Amino acid sequence: MSTSGGNERIVVDPITRIEGHLRIEAEMDGNKIGSAYSSGTMVRGIETILKGRDPRDAWAFAQRICGVCTLVHGLASIRSVENALSYKVPKNADLIRNLMSGAQYIHDHVMHFYHLHALDWVDVVSALDADPKATSELAQSLSNYPRSSPGYFSDMKKKLKGFVEAGQLGIFAKAYWGHPAYKLPPEANLMAVSHYLDALEWQRDVARLHTIFGGKNPHPNFVVGGVPCAIDLNSDSAINAKKLAQVQEIINKMKVFVEQVYIPDTLAIAGFYKDWGSRGEGLGNFMTYGDFPSNGMEDPSGFMLPAGAILNRDLSKIHEVDMHAPDEIHEYVSHSWYDYEGGKDTGLHPYDGETTFNYTGPKPPYKHLDVDQAYSWLKSPRWKGHSMEVGPLARVLMLYATGHEQTKDLVGMTLSKLDVPVEALFSTLGRTAARTLETKIFADAMQGWFDDLVANIKAGDTKTFNEVLWEPSSWPKSAQGVGFMEAPRGGLAHWIVIEDETIKNYQAVVPSTWNAGPRDSKGQPGAYEAALEDNHELHDPEQPIEILRTIHSFDPCIACAVHVSDSDGNELINVKVK
Repeated sequence: MSTSGGNERIVVDPITRIEGHLRIEAEMDGNKIGSAYSSGTMVRGIETILKGRDPRDAWAFAQRICGVCTLVHGLASIRSVENALSYKVPKNADLIRNLMSGAQYIHDHVMHFYHLHALDWVDVVSALDADPKATSELAQSLSNYPRSSPGYFSDMKKKLKGFVEAGQLGIFAKAYWGHPAYKLPPEANLMAVSHYLDALEWQRDVARLHTIFGGKNPHPNFVVGGVPCAIDLNSDSAINAKKLAQVQEIINKMKVFVEQVYIPDTLAIAGFYKDWGSRGEGLGNFMTYGDFPSNGMEDPSGFMLPAGAILNRDLSKIHEVDMHAPDEIHEYVSHSWYDYEGGKDTGLHPYDGETTFNYTGPKPPYKHLDVDQAYSWLKSPRWKGHSMEVGPLARVLMLYATGHEQTKDLVGMTLSKLDVPVEALFSTLGRTAARTLETKIFADAMQGWFDDLVANIKAGDTKTFNEVLWEPSSWPKSAQGVGFMEAPRGGLAHWIVIEDETIKNYQAVVPSTWNAGPRDSKGQPGAYEAALEDNHELHDPEQPIEILRTIHSFDPCIACAVHVSDSDGNELINVKVK
């Protein structure tokens, strides 16, 4: 397909360091991105697989939607069944679910920052020019993290040098090292790379929390009506005093790394990239579903994370979001490889959602997508007709707007240290900082949930499962419900329709559908597309690091290869990880 006006189109396919397969086509206007198009290039189809199955088994299938957000689809799935059947769960079950979900946030955000996003800002090869003593002084000026001696950074430099000289950069290989967009001095680069390696060791230990409560990681076990782990302080197989002590140890380890490494590193790195506080916002519309209940999912007033929508950056007015209302959340497929019985311009609420595949795109390999037609396997969700951004920035803005004191303090501290205005929140930089700040909020909240769980146990309350309504014979003939939560990447919801004890319809609208979805029938871009169209100049089309910075700020995950082509379809650079 020819580009409009003869403008060059930059293709990045697939985007690396994400989970799944994502293609970005950016139509250039000079050296700036004029229009951007986001295409999900793999089809999921879990909804079709679930039809006709027992609703109590849905979570085990739905959890396989993603291998990175390992538990969130399982939790959303069981909540959908519980909502449909008005099925309450014990207080301890909610606390354990909060702990598991909070641990997912902290683990996921730290991994994203160091292993997926930091390399957009940190020049690994430049770290070889660092002075270990000066690096130690820098690190000690930022925090009391014990691994900050000159000897420690000297050892890390030797290890990195060994990788380079042996040609074994591995996950650091074939990137854009030396690109003028990198601004950190060598010492900051060495510090960040060292913490990259520390985080690999750290994440292995903190993932154990899911195995304590859920039996395994990834994809821990869940159960409709509560959690599958019993509490018995005198049993070797149940949650006992030893396992509770292990949970406390993990929470402590999380807090130390977040407070002494993650937050200081984010602030230090962000200080060199303040110009990114004025690009990459895009929509200006933000939405949260709410999560982390204190009085059950049926009482939103007890959510730690409030629900609502913000339009046009207006933090003074929070709009209510009703997940059940037939006129609020719709999915469109006018630019997606699906068909609706009522036509491609129809919007469907997820209760009435359809999953009918119809690939009409070009036959691979192809030069460009026809963005005037369907160009993605993602649908286009809209709230009351609006494109919405979900995720850490939406959550921090919602907490800030609703007067959450810790959030206000953290945001104030960040703006002060960076010496940037509040408008810098609405940006690629703000999105990255918001993820760091909410990690601190969750680390502190986890201690509170754990203390409440221990207090309940000491008071004699060890119940973790509600037997009522477990048998299908007690269910109504038909029911429908929605299970929602705030996943690390944003608002996640599963809608279920149950009829005659089996699943009649199932629709999952995931955070990346909200953020990465294509244009709708009105031509409104999704969050990725709008963000890339917001003040992005490319220094070198052959090394489009600016695109990666903004896309990664939303936190897609995992990597396999990068293929970039110019407007004539000629290969510019091919980066593959074997």
